[in-house]
Amino acid sequence: MADPETLAAEVTRPRRTKDRFLFRYSYWDAIPAALVFIQLGLMLAFFIAWPQLSWPARIGCACLYAASIGWNLDSVSHNFIHNPFFKSRLLNRITEFALTLELGVPQTMYKYVHMRHHAGNSDRKAADGTTIDPISLYRYGADGKAEPMLSYVFMQFWRDDDPFTVARLIRAKRPDEARRAMTEFWVMVAVYAVLALINWKFVLLLAPFYYLGQCISFLIAYYEHLGAEPDVPVATGVSTYEPVYNWVFLNNGYHAEHHHRPKWHWSQMKALREETREEQKAAGVRTIGPAHFLGFLDPSTWKVPTARAARTAEKA
Repeated sequence: MADPETLAAEVTRPRRTKDRFLFRYSYWDAIPAALVFIQLGLMLAFFIAWPQLSWPARIGCACLYAASIGWNLDSVSHNFIHNPFFKSRLLNRITEFALTLELGVPQTMYKYVHMRHHAGNSDRKAADGTTIDPISLYRYGADGKAEPMLSYVFMQFWRDDDPFTVARLIRAKRPDEARRAMTEFWVMVAVYAVLALINWKFVLLLAPFYYLGQCISFLIAYYEHLGAEPDVPVATGVSTYEPVYNWVFLNNGYHAEHHHRPKWHWSQMKALREETREEQKAAGVRTIGPAHFLGFLDPSTWKVPTARAARTAEKA
């Protein structure tokens, strides 16, 4: 299989402003960069405040932790993959470690899987029953249809490759990157092991909410692609222009635009939409009204046929 990052590359590069102080593309990246460390700080504050919190407060904070995972994976961390915030490699590396610790996912491994996602664009199954995109909606679907939402959202986490498998896949073409990925993984394991030694109840409580946060991200991914056309470059994603969602998620709603031009900076997505509006119209790009994580509320999504592959076929 061709290199996923090569497949996902685009001819048109993002419109880069002049390098701004610490930032590689724009002063706007000060916002997601700050949010990375704010989220990490809030997690630390939750850990420190644990003894003084009631159980309802602890559960409430854990719910916010789950929401923050789904939000970050599809906004801050996602944008960092495509356009690292800083000119400095050191600052970008520090940011990778911070994202790894707060999301429980080695950032370099997330990058690899995400670039494979862009290589396939939630592709339909080939003749051998495989997809390029490991999180394609069609991977566990049947009869050329996407998998139903509930099974995709709650099962996809358990289907992901383990960290050692992902590292091995990265190592095949990028051994240095694989070493960085494993360093992130072992640092994450060490930090959470120390936290568990200090307060095992804190880590135990986070575990199911960590899974819930991953499910939120898969819910977003589902409606980012349900009913899209993976073989039509301009229409491989489903967009929503709901303003609050786009403000909070750093323009993640412009998802058809993003998959068409993955390296385009998040702050320029509205301009990209205007630039490609006629091309999108001709291709019949799908849009929904609500935020992606509320995509099930849009009546148009109810009309997209889905089918779950039989268990025997899935195992085969």
